[in-house]
Parts: sequence; structure tokens; C-alpha cells
Amino acid sequence: MILKGIKTRVIGVGDDLVEVILEGIKRAGIKLKNYDIIVVSSKVVALSEGRVVLLEEVNPSERALKLAEQCELSPEFVEVVLKEADFVYGGVKGAVLTLKNGVLQANSGVDRSNAPPGYAILLPENPSESANKIRRKILEKTGKKVAVVIVDSRVQPLRLGNTGVALGVAGFEPVIDERGKEDIYGWKLKYTRRAVADCIAAAAEVIMGERDERVPVVLVREAPVIFTDRKVDASEMIIPVEECMYMGVLTGSCMRCNV
Repeated sequence: MILKGIKTRVIGVGDDLVEVILEGIKRAGIKLKNYDIIVVSSKVVALSEGRVVLLEEVNPSERALKLAEQCELSPEFVEVVLKEADFVYGGVKGAVLTLKNGVLQANSGVDRSNAPPGYAILLPENPSESANKIRRKILEKTGKKVAVVIVDSRVQPLRLGNTGVALGVAGFEPVIDERGKEDIYGWKLKYTRRAVADCIAAAAEVIMGERDERVPVVLVREAPVIFTDRKVDASEMIIPVEECMYMGVLTGSCMRCNV
């Protein structure tokens, strides 16, 4: 699998994202091929879709004021987080733990880094649809059938540092089911499903960075994935809270071991 970071100009609110992506690919001296995977930062997708909030125009609720004090965040920012969240579990210094579109996210994915001054950037409204639109537009402009992944950064339980997560996918199967297949000793796998979209997101995150790199796009070539033209829904990459090893135990949805 080959990964190549695509440096772009600074992307602003309402910019034509596909135009910027194709400009960056051309400038990098790369010729797009069928079955390339275009990994795109959710932040630039959101900017192109106008998913930003001017914080000085936000009126914090009483709940936001209390949570902001607990987490040492601005009340206006926390109010946006609460409005974007599907569920709020609580908070620690610097972050509110939320559920957003089936994904555990810090601050509902709302972010002020690399945002225009005074603004916060939200997640794309519908990452799956965003991925499909980008894929379709690239096909129209280049004639190349590529796949697209919309990615965000996240942290994992008891692990230090950020990694990547796929929020929306178009053009390949995001999860490969290995259940029922045999290992090297003939044992049939009982639970294993491989989150290939998340693995690609994590690999791309290494190249994208988090600061001023201006590499919001990564081109992935020769990826061992199953390409498809069917419409992939983001729900295919998530599991219910009660089936999650971490959340099921922590929320009391799973059997607890008293040993």
C-alpha cells in the first residue's frame, strides 16, 4: 500500500473542495488512477460545506456554563458541543466525551484548531453523503473511478495520542467480516471483523498531521480493500453501545466479572 500526502492551499468556507484536491494532486505530479483512494480530512470537508459557527454569537445555556467550568472550556464552545452531540457522557479537563453519529468523540468533533479566528468547525452534516459527492465529482471531472474516505482524528481508551477514524466511505467495503474463516491452525474465527476503513484513516493521519502541515488529503494506492459501487452507509462501521466491549462494560450493558 502506497500513501502520498497532497499539500493544498488554505481551504476556506464554501471553497470547491474537489477543485482544490485535483489541483493538489496535479501539483504533486501524480496522475490519478482507477481504484486510488482519496482520504480527506473532515475539517476541510466541513469548511467547504460551510459547517462553521461564530462563537461570539452563541448564547450558553446553564448546562453549558456548568460543564464549561468543569472542563475548563469556553461556555460558548461547550454550548456548540452540546447542540452537536447525540449523547453526552461527561467531561474531563479540556474535553467533553460525547456520542456523535455512533462514534465516541471528544467535543462532538467540534474543533477550533485551524479554524478561522473566532470560529469553531463542526463535523460534516452527513460524511457518507459527502464522500459520495466527492467521488462522483472526481469521476465527472477526471473519468477515474476512485474511492473516498472522510476522516477525523480521535483518541482511544488508555492510549496516548491521536489516531484516525473513518466517518464516511464511498467506493469500498469499510469492514471485512472474517467470522467463520480459519486461522493458520484451522480454528474458525468467531468474532473478528477488520475495520479496514479505520486502518486506512489511521495510516493517512500519520501523513496529514495536526498542525500547520496543510496536508488535508492523502492519496492511497494499491490498498488491499474490496472496491464497490454500492452506496456505503456510515452505520456499517459502528456497533450498538451494548455490544461494545468498552462502552458495554462502562455503562452496565454487559455482564460484569466479579473475580
